[in-house]
Amino acid sequence: MPPLLPKLPSRGEEATELPGPPANGYTFLPWLLMGTGPVVEVAKGKVAHPVLGGLGILAFAVLYALVAFRALDKRRRAQRPTLVLLGALTAVTYALGLGYGGVWLLFFPLLSLTCGAALRDRRLGYVIITLAVSVGVISGIKTGDPWDNMTIAYGTFLSGMVIAALLSLSETVRELRDTRQELARTAVEKERLRFSRDLHDLLGHTLSVIVVKSEAARRIAPRDLDAALGQVADIEAVGRQALTEIREAVTGYREGSLATELDRARSALSAAEVEPVVRQSGPPLPAQAEALLGWVVREAVTNVVRHSAASRCEIVVDGTPERVTLTVTDDGRGAPAAPAPTPRIGGNGLTGLTERLAAAGGSLTAGPAPRTGFQVSAELPVDPEDTALDAELTGAPGTC
Repeated sequence: MPPLLPKLPSRGEEATELPGPPANGYTFLPWLLMGTGPVVEVAKGKVAHPVLGGLGILAFAVLYALVAFRALDKRRRAQRPTLVLLGALTAVTYALGLGYGGVWLLFFPLLSLTCGAALRDRRLGYVIITLAVSVGVISGIKTGDPWDNMTIAYGTFLSGMVIAALLSLSETVRELRDTRQELARTAVEKERLRFSRDLHDLLGHTLSVIVVKSEAARRIAPRDLDAALGQVADIEAVGRQALTEIREAVTGYREGSLATELDRARSALSAAEVEPVVRQSGPPLPAQAEALLGWVVREAVTNVVRHSAASRCEIVVDGTPERVTLTVTDDGRGAPAAPAPTPRIGGNGLTGLTERLAAAGGSLTAGPAPRTGFQVSAELPVDPEDTALDAELTGAPGTC
């Protein structure tokens, strides 16, 4: 015996059999069996003008099927032909009900069924109530039995409202499922973008440091072997740290430290024979702000080492309880000759950082320095509550 309810997919299984609106109007065709009584009466000749009655039944069945198939197609349901066919079905139903009465009034619940499927707006309530009252009045005129009136009227009202509620709920379930799949796809795309940015920023800086230190070791090896071995030891330490950071970036839990990035910047600039000048002032920063500014320092210093041919690089961190500003300025030859892909922001690394800072309410600008060289400036709002929470979690002194 087949199950009465569809089987829900297990965890991780693709949801291809979730309940939803019927694929087509075939679901509505079995309800035409409610018209068996009139068919029997026509076949036995128990009604006046049986040929006319038979043609009416045929017209009702054809119109009912057409409306049902169009009503379950969201695009075709709102088209004018659907309303025209529904109007014709209504006319045939009233004609058969007024002409014959009795079991012929069972066509009204079927008409209400198609109205519930085709009309999904405010008109539906008025139409269903009108049909229920009409069939009650017609039944009272034909039979004179008030209970028959109430039964057929209630059945007409219930069939239309229930089918409308079920179909609307089913379509909502399907739309929610599609939305969930779209959100999952978007989340995957965002995670891929995050991962690509992390790898670009992380490996670009690390490989630049390794290249610079390798060149320094090669230059000084003939003159000072101990100094060259020191550079090689630094390369080993940078490589090990890069492996650790790559593992953390893959797992998605990597949080940069501004102090660590400033120390690495000093080391990288010194190895490239660029004088580092680092000044930092202001209150402690929350972890998110430190992570974002750490990425800015990493990317800006990487560009200085690669492209600037500078002799001096100044990194200034100036913070207040509300905002923090980071400025990286060199005295090199300025912006690279290659055109920037976006105005005032050059390179994929700075572009990605601009988007990250904008998402956090900050901004990033890059361009010629006031005197000479190139300057990268980042500004970020600081939430005092985040700072207090970080201090409390880390057990910083001076907090209550």
